[in-house]
Amino acid sequence: MTRIVLWMLVSCLTVAVFASEQIPAEHNLSADQIVEKNVAARGGLDAWRKVQTMAWVGHVNSANDPARDLPFVLALKRPNKTRFEITVLNQKALRVFDGREGWKVNPSGMGSGNMRPYTMDELKSARDEQVIDGPLIDHDAKGVSITLDGIDKVDGHDAYRLAAKLPSGVIRHVWVDAQTFLDVKYDREARGAHGPVTVEVSYSNYTNVDGLQIPLVIESGAAASGKRDKLSIDKVSLNPPLDDVIFAKPASQGRRNSVSVNVSASPPALPAMSRPTP
Repeated sequence: MTRIVLWMLVSCLTVAVFASEQIPAEHNLSADQIVEKNVAARGGLDAWRKVQTMAWVGHVNSANDPARDLPFVLALKRPNKTRFEITVLNQKALRVFDGREGWKVNPSGMGSGNMRPYTMDELKSARDEQVIDGPLIDHDAKGVSITLDGIDKVDGHDAYRLAAKLPSGVIRHVWVDAQTFLDVKYDREARGAHGPVTVEVSYSNYTNVDGLQIPLVIESGAAASGKRDKLSIDKVSLNPPLDDVIFAKPASQGRRNSVSVNVSASPPALPAMSRPTP
């Protein structure tokens, strides 16, 4: 669900290092029990299975960009389609993945930029993502194996550290709060200028959206740097009608399909978003 957003926004970050500890005796839940409680806390397996598409509207504040409150629209469709648009200085940057191939458009200072295919590393990451609901929900059906690695302190609270082995063989880590059983952190490896780096993403401000718990604040950054990129979700829509054409290869320069939230717009535009409920 939320993991792919900041990967689209941030291509690489410096290494993030955090302390961990062994599971104390009182924490005796198995990995399966933790996942079961996590799924229940987030709204239940049946409810998440009914979500076939999702769309977000919000704004981004990046530590790497002096501009503030950059508006974005994210469209997600099972099994693994994504479209992310962000507006920078009245120009749109675009990333599109159709489940197999990906394309990106970064505007230049002179106007619309050129469309480029994803790099091999970007393709590998995009193909590994579990869009909409993440690796824990329905993990057996997705071919994801979950093991319990330990427990860490996350924002002063105990959080179970789960290792999720994806079908590709890649290992991702998910931290589940020991009290709320909601996801609070996630990590993935990325290629940096001087080799592999670990990207950390944290989740907060969970809000009820039609019975599902969805984090409305997502932050990413290296622990040592003190810099954080913050994505805030203002509006959420579950199961909007998303035509596959909006996930197809973008048209030629200057004729890209735009993801709109105008309720009167015709497909492939997105419908008006529903506001989360407290």
